[in-house]
Amino acid sequence: MAMVPGSVEIPPVAEHGESYGRMVWRQFRRNPLGMVSLGFVGLLAVIAVLADFLANDKPIVASVRGELIFPVLKQYAVGLGLDSWGQWAQVDWKRLQYDWALWPPVPYRPETTDPTLQTLRDRRPSPKHWLGTDEIGRDVLAGILHGTRYALSIGFIAMGIALAIGIFLGALAGYYGGIVDIVISRLIELVLTLPTFFLIITVVAMVQQGSIWLIMAMIGVTGWTGVARFVRGEVLRVRAMEYVTAAQALGYSTGRIIFRHVLPNALAPVLVAAAFGIANAVLIESALSFLGFGVPPTVVTWGSMLAKARGTVTTWWMVVFPGMMIFLTVAAYNLIGDALRDALDPRLRE
Repeated sequence: MAMVPGSVEIPPVAEHGESYGRMVWRQFRRNPLGMVSLGFVGLLAVIAVLADFLANDKPIVASVRGELIFPVLKQYAVGLGLDSWGQWAQVDWKRLQYDWALWPPVPYRPETTDPTLQTLRDRRPSPKHWLGTDEIGRDVLAGILHGTRYALSIGFIAMGIALAIGIFLGALAGYYGGIVDIVISRLIELVLTLPTFFLIITVVAMVQQGSIWLIMAMIGVTGWTGVARFVRGEVLRVRAMEYVTAAQALGYSTGRIIFRHVLPNALAPVLVAAAFGIANAVLIESALSFLGFGVPPTVVTWGSMLAKARGTVTTWWMVVFPGMMIFLTVAAYNLIGDALRDALDPRLRE
């Protein structure tokens, strides 16, 4: 935006006929780092959805004795309980005689071991294993591709839980005020005083078998305070506006006023908190898995891959590649949060 010496920058406003959402998107697109980060997260989402087609020890499609089979799609159906392997249950997919087969780019699953690797030199990055393997021969690239699912699901589900709790309590505190506001505000302060990370470790350690769902729930249940404070402040501002007073005068129910008139106009800053919260959830899960308190040993995440590398300094690829993915993902979410903050309030830009 061009500035005349001595003038004051005026925040951009919506163009004629432009909705608030379109105006925010237009401002967001002006941030190159934000757009690159959004594209990176979109790429991670595609990888998460297609992980079984990118890294698998089964062919995507193959012909066996003239019969066309789709092992990866069947694997999805079996996993969802919609089908069973039947005659294919004991098949060694690597040694099965195919008429022809289309294999994934990485012909391994995260738990697949390569028994042909005997020395440290064999486990280094090579054309056979592009990013190397761990100490028992599991492919690092396959682990990173499948670990993307857990990185995204932990962030979004944990933050979804936090948003649900924070929006509900923040809206109640901001709209009703009085004793409701006092009680919820004290509850927020109480949760803020808790050592969140150590609380999660304590609860997870008390469970005999770790669970990815437990970690998501714990991160969400302890991470709602920031959202609640944002929503409370915005609802306090919005509830004093004329259209809320008009809705009350028309006799609309409290629920309708809160959820149809107040919250839709108070949630914009929550998007910023959500972006930063997802990044924080990814970091917490990675730290828990690194310390051995995270997911079960059979589940491969970026943090658990880092944990397997801490016993040796020679397998540098086990540190560099999962660590780089954690860094890039957390940085992308933080940059998206910064871009959203600038788009929602352009006066914050320098």
